[in-house]
Amino acid sequence: MKRSVFFFIVLLTGNFVQAQDAVVRKLQQESLRQIKKEIPDTGRKSWRTGGAYSLSIGQGSQNNWAAGGDDFSFTVNTNLRLFGFYKKKKHSWDNTFDVSFGYLNTTSLGSRKNDDRFDILSKYGLALNKKFNLATLANFRSQFLKGYTYPNNIKTFASDFLSPAYLVISQGIDFKPNKELTIFVSPVTSRWVFVKDSTLAAKGEYGVKHNTHSINQNGAFATIGYQRAFNKVVSYKSRIDFFSNYQKDPQNVDVFMTNTFSAKVAKIIAFSWNVDMIYDDDVRLFGENNDSPALQFKSIIGIGLQVKI
Repeated sequence: MKRSVFFFIVLLTGNFVQAQDAVVRKLQQESLRQIKKEIPDTGRKSWRTGGAYSLSIGQGSQNNWAAGGDDFSFTVNTNLRLFGFYKKKKHSWDNTFDVSFGYLNTTSLGSRKNDDRFDILSKYGLALNKKFNLATLANFRSQFLKGYTYPNNIKTFASDFLSPAYLVISQGIDFKPNKELTIFVSPVTSRWVFVKDSTLAAKGEYGVKHNTHSINQNGAFATIGYQRAFNKVVSYKSRIDFFSNYQKDPQNVDVFMTNTFSAKVAKIIAFSWNVDMIYDDDVRLFGENNDSPALQFKSIIGIGLQVKI
């Protein structure tokens, strides 16, 4: 009887130890799974970079374009668009660089000319909540080469490298409701207009005083950016800037807008349509006496090579 009780106790103890070991192993496995689950969060990338390059041939048209050009032209156009977006905790830093260069053969004058511009935008944000940032924005845009207008079929020098050039420094609120849309609004903005070329500066072009090379303007600024890939074929990118000069005619708001629509027709072949619009109250080169501002419009439709970077 004693021996039976002894064997029963040994058997019960063994089963208890095995059950305890099983519980310990299960806890260890669950602990390992929790550690593995947290690894991707600590290794998440802070930078997102990319861009696109395109080379196309097509037809261009423009009206009242201060930098120079003709109403209709055959074009060979190349564009490079790069971006670098940083985000970590409450900090974000958005950077874009756009450059375009075109060769135009005008139909009415039989002339050839270059059409180009570059645009650099950098914006730092400190998150107030999930959709609003306190942000500081800097934007610089100009062109590389000389441009001409043709009033009454007379070739007239109109622009050059850093003539004009625009620099905007702004502090405001950035609203990002989703990944596609961003709206920046600032009541505190300083804008500089530069005219490096002495010939243009002597005429007082682009709002600078005669024989001076720059002017500073303080006012309100807003910019809206939208970028969306509707599917693997069709995409659209747009940006529109508004600036109101507190010091002179604040009701006459300057507008700069650029739009790019593209649709792939093959793996690296795409149809593109670029539309730019500018209204600058200080650019008074239009009208009957060439002394009035006007809406500047440029459209380029083409087809060619398009690759992602």
